[in-house]
Amino acid sequence: MNEPAAHPAPSSPVPPVTPGRGVQGDFSVWAPRARRVRVRVDGADHPMERTADGWWHAWVEGAGPGSDYAYLLDEDPRPLPDPRSLWQPEGVHAPSRVHDHAAYAWTDTARPTWTGRPLAGAVVYELHVGTFTAEGTLTSAIERLEHLAELGVTHVELLPLNAFDGTHGWGYDGVLWSTVHEPYGGPDALKGFVDACHHRGLAVLLDVVYNHLGPSGAYLPRFGPYFSGKNAWGPALNLDGPDSDPVRRLIVDGALDWLRHYHLDGLRLDAVHALRDDRAVPLLAELSAEVDALAAGLGRPLSLIAESDRNDPRTVLAREAGGLGMTAQWSDDLHHALHVALTGENHGYYADFEGPEVLARTLRRVFWHDGTHSTFRGRDHGARVDTARVPGSRFLGYLSTHDQIGNRARGDRMGEHVPPDLLTCGAAIVLCSPYTPMIFMGEEWGATTPWPFFASFTDPALAEGVRQGRRREFADLGWAEEDVPDPMDPATRDSAVLDWSEAEHGPHARALETYRALIALRRAEPELADPRLDRFGVDASEDGRTLTLTRGSLRLVCNLGDEETKVELTAEPRDVLLEQGRPRVSGSTVALPGASFAVLRV
Repeated sequence: MNEPAAHPAPSSPVPPVTPGRGVQGDFSVWAPRARRVRVRVDGADHPMERTADGWWHAWVEGAGPGSDYAYLLDEDPRPLPDPRSLWQPEGVHAPSRVHDHAAYAWTDTARPTWTGRPLAGAVVYELHVGTFTAEGTLTSAIERLEHLAELGVTHVELLPLNAFDGTHGWGYDGVLWSTVHEPYGGPDALKGFVDACHHRGLAVLLDVVYNHLGPSGAYLPRFGPYFSGKNAWGPALNLDGPDSDPVRRLIVDGALDWLRHYHLDGLRLDAVHALRDDRAVPLLAELSAEVDALAAGLGRPLSLIAESDRNDPRTVLAREAGGLGMTAQWSDDLHHALHVALTGENHGYYADFEGPEVLARTLRRVFWHDGTHSTFRGRDHGARVDTARVPGSRFLGYLSTHDQIGNRARGDRMGEHVPPDLLTCGAAIVLCSPYTPMIFMGEEWGATTPWPFFASFTDPALAEGVRQGRRREFADLGWAEEDVPDPMDPATRDSAVLDWSEAEHGPHARALETYRALIALRRAEPELADPRLDRFGVDASEDGRTLTLTRGSLRLVCNLGDEETKVELTAEPRDVLLEQGRPRVSGSTVALPGASFAVLRV
């Protein structure tokens, strides 16, 4: 079979623009359809001059770090924040403030210099700053980093930090893509968090959202043709229409800025399937090429992780092989297969993942829908991964994510429905698989605190619209109105804050110790982290409740059922490396009580 044509090396039709943000008194903004633009700096208005490419420029003497500024378009009297703002200390409706990246005194550049961590071999921890601690700030999150270091994770993936309206929210309603949300601490607080992570050997990934804007404070369209068409959340980005070159640069330059100026180790790109792009060189291929070039210059690995609903292996293929060049992507199919196997839920899209063969086949082949019929989509979906050539490390495997918990009516976690021993059986499958494991905060001790959807929009009409929309959505699924948390009630956010005391007692403490032991074993035994899918074997019982994962000379045997079962191995185990539930080994036979597992060397 012929290889797909490789994407040509991207070359922007216009040189990358480094827009002035006032650090040296220089201000620039792209507003190609405006007839007049002024910049208001510390209360005084200054005219701007237009160049042929639609950029407006002004130099303001005396302006610099700490200066407040905003733009006035044509005769509209309302000043608007900078679309490329770095700092919004008074919120998304207020003026921007000049921020100087060079003023922060980094310590991760001192010896030993931080040289980064590759994603292959990693264990990722997904973290929402606003509910990780009661204070909900980046500074307070630093106080819990020792927990992550002791757990053994290698990468912290932060949910979106870009500025949104209000104090509390998931972060997916952001409207200023280069601004660190001020209630979390602002730009220097993120730098302090990254610095602290690097000193503990933890890489930091940031979830970024370029597929839509939130409903409040979305002033970007007033400046130019940033949007064209629709996606599931509203207007879609103009990535391939007239005047789309600066739109693409907004994303690429913003992504590079996060990596360069905040010393981040990678980005998670939200819902890339919603980026409509018919160009010969897709935006993601262009971005991956630029990030690879930056990584070479910085001398440390930089990762791009895509969230994609397409089940398209080309997402993680190299650009020279016709792919988009993403380092990895999330694998929701594996989550769904695990969720159904552990909980028994089979409603909605989970219906496609019910059956004794689903989990084992998904583990072997990455996607369950790899050209098969998807009932909830009403069509065939996905394409098959070439497991002889594509490593499992390019796919993140997980038991839970912010989406899979938060998009439930009550935001209830798996730990509320699944006994701790069964939860850790699921963790054993993920952590002994060739995929890149990811843990959602609190999962490691079976947290029972919910993580429902919440927001804090300041516009009363918008707040009420979100509240009623949430109730209607779940009423259609049979939920009573009183059972759906009010997303605008501060108590809903407060209920989502992790209860760290849970981890210290009873079954929660035992679950935490099991997670630590599994991660330590993955680090100690290279065969468990081996990403080669063609070296990975999965055998399952007829009912699909008992699985044997083959990892070189190691075997994970796992019983997801309630009753004892027996597994016959090809050879007598030499060592039991880790166990749960007191499995018994007799010759080559392993007797597994319900909800138990063992990692064996044969």
